[in-house]
Amino acid sequence: MSPFLHRRAAGQALARALQHYQGHPGLLVLGLPRGGVPVAYEVAKALGAPLDVLLVRKLGHPHHEELAMGAIASGDILVWNPKILGAGGIDQAQIERVIRRERAELERREQAYRGATPPLALTGATVLLVDDGLATGATMEAAVRAVKSQRPARLVVAVPVSSLEARARIRALADEFVALLASAEFGSVGQYYLDFGQTEDQEVRELLAAAAG
Repeated sequence: MSPFLHRRAAGQALARALQHYQGHPGLLVLGLPRGGVPVAYEVAKALGAPLDVLLVRKLGHPHHEELAMGAIASGDILVWNPKILGAGGIDQAQIERVIRRERAELERREQAYRGATPPLALTGATVLLVDDGLATGATMEAAVRAVKSQRPARLVVAVPVSSLEARARIRALADEFVALLASAEFGSVGQYYLDFGQTEDQEVRELLAAAAG
């Protein structure tokens, strides 16, 4: 049986594991759109912290879209998966096309989710970076590097579920890593949720508005 009913329920469980941060001065919660935002919303609500999004896009292999050759995050942060790039079969022109496409989508989402509202200032803050789960950790690594470039006082990565590979990768970069479940036999994030339907842009906007209100 899947341990989590849906993302909001997973967020409530994750919030209980992060209870020691309640009332922490300078605490901010960042969700990775789209699926990480319902999880982050519940964490922010339980801890009484402001909520924002950190935009990250997977750079899919030109011939196998689901295979991540890297990731791009707000602030033009690029992270590569050397294992995939080293396997060959991709030329520079193909890589550039993928980067251009995902950069355009990143900018579209920034506008769709925030409009004219500026992102939260992260310098000197305690940042909880939240997603719905980690498979390879490439996308989260890009997010971590984007946050660290803004010099937070402390960076905590928190997810309901993670592969052991991703846990090791992100633990080495963050000040603290919290996962409710970490599995050696990790198939996909979705297998840990009973309902893993797509999170739409409208839901992201509504959750950000509810958190701000």
